[in-house]
Amino acid sequence: MTITQLQYVLAVAEHKNFTLAAEKCFVTQPTLSMQIQKVEEELGILIFDRTKKPIQLTEIGFKIVNQAKNIVNEADRILDIVHQQKGFIGGEFRLGIIPTVMPTLLPMFLNNFIKKYPKVKLIIEELHTEDIIFKLNNGHLDAAIAATPLHEEKIKEIVLYYEPFVAYIPENHGIYGKKEIEVEDLNVEEMLLLEDGHCFRDSVLNLCKNNNNLEHNHFQLESGSFETLIKLADEGLGTTLLPYLHTLDLKEKDHVKLRHFVEPKPAREVSLIYPKNELKIHIIDALRTTISGVVKGAIIFQNVQIISPKSEK
Repeated sequence: MTITQLQYVLAVAEHKNFTLAAEKCFVTQPTLSMQIQKVEEELGILIFDRTKKPIQLTEIGFKIVNQAKNIVNEADRILDIVHQQKGFIGGEFRLGIIPTVMPTLLPMFLNNFIKKYPKVKLIIEELHTEDIIFKLNNGHLDAAIAATPLHEEKIKEIVLYYEPFVAYIPENHGIYGKKEIEVEDLNVEEMLLLEDGHCFRDSVLNLCKNNNNLEHNHFQLESGSFETLIKLADEGLGTTLLPYLHTLDLKEKDHVKLRHFVEPKPAREVSLIYPKNELKIHIIDALRTTISGVVKGAIIFQNVQIISPKSEK
């Protein structure tokens, strides 16, 4: 069997459809089917149960697919070893970034990175955390930037920075007059949150778990963007929390509505994450160095308390 045949097997295992797998592999469906059949004939077993819709792996097929992933990864590692030996930092690199980090962090480091490493072709996707985890585990991303810790066994995390939460309090609110606030000052029932699926929302919920005001998970309004939440707060519909870097881009008239928390400030941990068996470590190191350099001057908070987007089990 060949590496290419194993790649075809992995494609069908992922998409559960021969036609779609062939499209993703840029071959015709008959060619892909024939090559997979050759592997099955060589091994004397069936990898796929073709009688089911969608196509399912057989019991032995599960084991073969897991081994095929290892073989394909190790084959790719050969070229990676050569690149590292030559000091070459280039090639395609697929990076996922969560929506609450993308608009503030990406403009800070992207220009610096592409100027310093012009041979790297960055392919960047904005993805929710669960999609990032899935794509990392299935080889569709090389790395990602997300809020951590995630407690994922197969994923390694390198902390880039700690970003405090900042409250946005409209002028007509009862705690507007306070210079600094505490978590207990927040009324969770009037909190404006991002819609479900955003890890920043999960972090806010975890932050407020010990808040006596939290009696049930009923929120009047949810939105997909911080800008909408800010406008709703300005209309007197509640308060919201923002990541610190996002506050740097607010208009001057809105800065008076920001309230920092007393120390230790609740914060999220933002990390560069990647599979533990990742090949392109030299590019990951280059990304980490570039991002750390630009963020160091923007965030000077030291005494913070990290709030995970995922509850401890």
